[in-house]
Amino acid sequence: MTKWSPNSWRSKPIQQVPAYPDQAALAATEKQLATYPPLVFAGEARKLKKQLASVAAGDGFLLQGGDCAESFFEHGADNIRDFFRVFLQMAVVLTFAGSKPVVKVGRIAGQFAKPRSSDTETLNGVTLPSYRGDIINGIEFDQKSRVPDPARQEMAYRQSAATLNLLRAFAQGGYASLENVHRWMLGFVADSPQGERYQALANRITETMEFMRAIGITSETNFALRETDFYTSHEALLLGYEEALTRVDSTSGDWYATSGHMIWVGDRTRQPDHAHIEYCRGIKNPLGLKCGPSLSSDGLLQLIDLLNPENEPGRLTLIARFGSEKVAEHLPRLIRAVQAEGRNVVWSCDPMHGNTITLNSYKTRPFERILKEVQTFFEVHQAEGSHPGGIHIEMTGKNVTECTGGARAITAEDLHDRYHTHCDPRLNADQAIELAFLVSELLKKAVHPAESLTSRPAAE
Repeated sequence: MTKWSPNSWRSKPIQQVPAYPDQAALAATEKQLATYPPLVFAGEARKLKKQLASVAAGDGFLLQGGDCAESFFEHGADNIRDFFRVFLQMAVVLTFAGSKPVVKVGRIAGQFAKPRSSDTETLNGVTLPSYRGDIINGIEFDQKSRVPDPARQEMAYRQSAATLNLLRAFAQGGYASLENVHRWMLGFVADSPQGERYQALANRITETMEFMRAIGITSETNFALRETDFYTSHEALLLGYEEALTRVDSTSGDWYATSGHMIWVGDRTRQPDHAHIEYCRGIKNPLGLKCGPSLSSDGLLQLIDLLNPENEPGRLTLIARFGSEKVAEHLPRLIRAVQAEGRNVVWSCDPMHGNTITLNSYKTRPFERILKEVQTFFEVHQAEGSHPGGIHIEMTGKNVTECTGGARAITAEDLHDRYHTHCDPRLNADQAIELAFLVSELLKKAVHPAESLTSRPAAE
């Protein structure tokens, strides 16, 4: 294997690269970013890797989720707070059901760039460069907005820093206390049209909380009940930005991407001899790899060898994104190949990207298809004797109408009401928490096959 450096990716072929018209301005921006403080630290990335190693061993569960693509316009304290509050509720439900720690990783504070199926898009006879995320160009359909602008990278850096600052305060300052999360969760159950279904689990959590309080275990007496570990992640798509924020850890001498705790390679950029794999193989962060229907068993093993040659537990998360109708066909062969070679990986389910359809001219994702893919993911792992290690979803803390279905039954006619996404449709707050309750049933069955959280089946 050739020697690696933070810029060795530049000698490789590359996909999904924006065409910056001013290369001098781009170089100047990247040089400036290289002088900025790191957004995250090597010790935090190592801690996440250790927790993911427990997930790979079957002793934990990964909850990864957040925006499809963060935007400059929607950035604000309220949006960050609402996302974090929903995310914590999901984590508590999954923790209680699975009786195992839940590793909390947000698609946030860096998820700005998006791959596109075409370099251009046409509207009313006008053809312009495709929108590739706010870190690259603007979503407005005009020539000025769509020209890739290097200055946007500094804006993304500053927004990520501000977001991380607030998330750290929430996670460590008492907002994330178990009492708060429990109260929010009870509010969801009381308001949900299917709250009856989730009441049994809610009651058990309430009883546990009351018992703990009775014996003196509260957030006042135990820091673990008022603080939580929370990590950030994004797709490593814009490699110039990633290179600028790649730093040597002074304690180990290893290179780390300091743009986020965990980064992943998408289904469109995972060519083994291309730039994105070259960059990711050299950093020591936990990595994710999207696995779609076109990925062969041999191709997956080749990528695992490149990204995790030492077979380090917690280093690599395989994020399966097949679609509800294809997961049963493709996932088993990949699991068998990985097991046969003894590779240490976390298996996570992305039930979003393979289930996108168009209704009334809106891209959407039916909740029932999302749930079906997760259910099949669990069934396949049970059949293959492997651990269903996590879920990876696109979600928001807001009451948007972007995905159809769910307990409140969003219809195709409702999509136009609050369709706010900059890219792909996201689960709203209620749908995200509802999915957590439904996944909790699957987790409970996986841990205790003879038991069930409710007397009703996991799917309706």
